[in-house]
Amino acid sequence: MARYALLILPSTNRVYADASVALTRAELAAFGRVLREPLHEIEETTIAGVPYVTFEAGGLGDRDVALLSNLSAAYALFELDGDRFRPVALDKLDRFDDDLLTIQKYQGKTNELFTKLLLNVTLLATDFAGELLDRRFRVLDPLCGRGTTLNQAIMYGFDAAGVDRDQKDFEAYSTFIQTWLKRKRIKHHAELGPVRRNRQVVARRLRIDLAADKDDYKAGQTQALDVVNADTVRSGEFFKPGTFDVVVADAPYGVQHGSRTAGKGLTRDPGDLLTEAAPVWADLLRPGGAMGISWNTFVAKREAAAAALEGAGLRVVEDEPYLSFRHRVDQAILRDILVAVKH
Repeated sequence: MARYALLILPSTNRVYADASVALTRAELAAFGRVLREPLHEIEETTIAGVPYVTFEAGGLGDRDVALLSNLSAAYALFELDGDRFRPVALDKLDRFDDDLLTIQKYQGKTNELFTKLLLNVTLLATDFAGELLDRRFRVLDPLCGRGTTLNQAIMYGFDAAGVDRDQKDFEAYSTFIQTWLKRKRIKHHAELGPVRRNRQVVARRLRIDLAADKDDYKAGQTQALDVVNADTVRSGEFFKPGTFDVVVADAPYGVQHGSRTAGKGLTRDPGDLLTEAAPVWADLLRPGGAMGISWNTFVAKREAAAAALEGAGLRVVEDEPYLSFRHRVDQAILRDILVAVKH
């Protein structure tokens, strides 16, 4: 049995940095589902004054290392041999420069490391988790804001789609992603314009086909980015049922963020939003796909959020490590993750 030590990526967010070791332990356990052999003794270990997440495994093959390379907070991996550290080269899925994720700075932005964690653990709950390195997953964020989740999906080489009702956020993301693609000289084709029905403008939509490699672009091997400026409960008007592998959303926290529902107007309770929108989102999932939601437990209890997803016909994952992602964001926000699968 070999022993390994994972060094955590430093976070500019001090509070998230404090939680990152515990979150990484839970995420690492979730990755155990797709590894050749299960991991053992996953724990925090301080070595020479530096915190690591250590674990034991019956030797990691190349595919195992490639999978673990995508841990949200992975900075470096070592195989331990007594008091010696043998570096293990990481092989990430990343297709683009990491400033795609880090360059945007604005109030209320979800930490990009947490966004990656939420996407990872939702992917790992799908029936297609074993294809993580090979499948072009199709990801929907129905509360996409300024696109952090969309950018992470693009980074992985997936197709990404998003919906958001805030016009300013839609315009900000549209400007950012098109400017970024041009500045990086990434081959792409973008279309931005209104969506009309019965001669009425019902939404605005940005569609982009892109490829990290020019030869892939010429051959038509492109990734798709599709973002709609509309209310999330209307998501089914713009995307076909059963066409997404994963739906992930960071629900309004009820502090600075609110959401609108048809029945109650502006509400600070993400539970009201989930009750109304979850059936729409679930309809867009293909069988075997999964939905991952993060929210503030101070304004909606886990039981209420779970009931909303179960009411949409999904099965909530209620075993470890999916019960170990709760962590503090600030005094008013205690964030948790809920993942549910469609069968």
